[in-house]
Parts: sequence; structure tokens; C-alpha cells
Amino acid sequence: MSGCAPPAEPVERHGGKTAQRAAERPVSLATARRWGLDKPLAPPPKPPARRTDEAAGPGLPPVVDRVPTDDKVVFLTFDDGAERDPQFVRMVRELQLPVSMFLTDRVVGPGYAHFAELRSVGATVQNHTLDHPYLPGLSYEGQRWEICGQQDKLKERFGIKPRLFRPPYGEYNDDTLRAAADCGISAVVLWRVSMQIDDLRYAGEAGLRPGDIVLAHFRGPAELNGASLTEMTTRMLRRIQAQGFTVARLEDYL
Repeated sequence: MSGCAPPAEPVERHGGKTAQRAAERPVSLATARRWGLDKPLAPPPKPPARRTDEAAGPGLPPVVDRVPTDDKVVFLTFDDGAERDPQFVRMVRELQLPVSMFLTDRVVGPGYAHFAELRSVGATVQNHTLDHPYLPGLSYEGQRWEICGQQDKLKERFGIKPRLFRPPYGEYNDDTLRAAADCGISAVVLWRVSMQIDDLRYAGEAGLRPGDIVLAHFRGPAELNGASLTEMTTRMLRRIQAQGFTVARLEDYL
């Protein structure tokens, strides 16, 4: 995520040229074990040639918490931008970990350079508003300012305008969808699974299902009972692998 990024579509859909080159080299067993995994993540299958989204209404983006697929893949999304752990950049690079970052300008503050590093190793940048408000409590104009304003911030910082948007707290209304459409958003992304300190939390039935979107946050030891972001991510990846799943890039499916 840097201010001198190449055009949005090739980079954001495929993770950038750096990530493409890295993906040609398999992750070694030694690398996986260095990050606390018993084995490398299985390579995801080839993504579908076409995306099939059901719009929320005429001219409105679809709202998704799970991608319809039979592939045994899940998608990792990290919100806000409060924690800026350099080790996490190394982890994403060495494990070739597909990560979608939903950034909030007020939370990221002066830390955009860190997320530029993450973007340079393959993570993708998406929209999580300027100020992280409860959007249904705002007027249409207020919601449009929050969403379009962050589109403009990310365009200024990274040379891209994201296609995906996550409303804070997962809360939205019709005005949210209208504002998102007017700001160039192609899908509103929620989640079915969330990363907890000791396990994964599921919406509905227990256990992962193909296409589940997993919510995590950029948080540090103060909020994770002393665990680092990389330690929490390792725990999450081990649980994903234990259920026979691997991680794919959300932008390849939406």
C-alpha cells in the first residue's frame, strides 16, 4: 500500500506483481514451522473465471458474508489498522498469506506506511470508512461522506479506489448501500467467522464452510491477552488447517 502504486484492478485483484512472483515459489516446511504451523497452507484452487454476485437491489452492491463456492477455502480479512506489527509483514510475505485489509483512516492515523509495506507483499486494501461510525445513525449524506471520503484517502495514499467495503460493526441500511454504490463499491463485505483469542467464533452452525469470510482485527498484546498479532494469526491458521481448509484471496472470488 504505497502512494506510488500501479493501477488498481491488476494489483487489487491479484495482490500485486511482488506477490505474484512470490507465489511461484512454494512455501517450505521449515518456513511454515518457523511461524508455528505443522505444514504450509495448501495452495488454493484456481479461482472462478467469473464472479456471481446477487445485488441487494437495482443498482446496489451485493452484501456478502460467505462466497458461494465448493472450494474448501476461507478468506482472511483484517479491520481498522490500530496495530502495526512489523513481524506481521514478514509473516504475510513468507507464508504468502492472502489478506484483505479494511482500513479506517482515523484508526490508521500516521501509520499508512506500515500498510504500504503489507500491500507490497501481497495484502490488498479495502474501505472501512473514515471514522468508524455506526452508519445507520447517519443521514445518506453523512454515510456517503464516510465511504467516499475514505475512497479518496486510499486513492491519494495508494493510487487505488477499493472495490470492497465493510461497514463498521457490520451494521448498514438502505442508505449505506446507496452511498456505497455511489462511491464505486462493488460489494459490501460482512463475515461469518471471527478470530477470538482462543478459537474461532461461528455465526450459525459450528465449523467452517467453503467460502466463509473470516473477520480479524489489527490488534496487539494489550487487546489479545498478551499475544501478538502474528501469534493470534498462527492460532487461526492452525484451526483453519485442522478443519481441512486453506486460505484464498477474497478479491479473486468477488
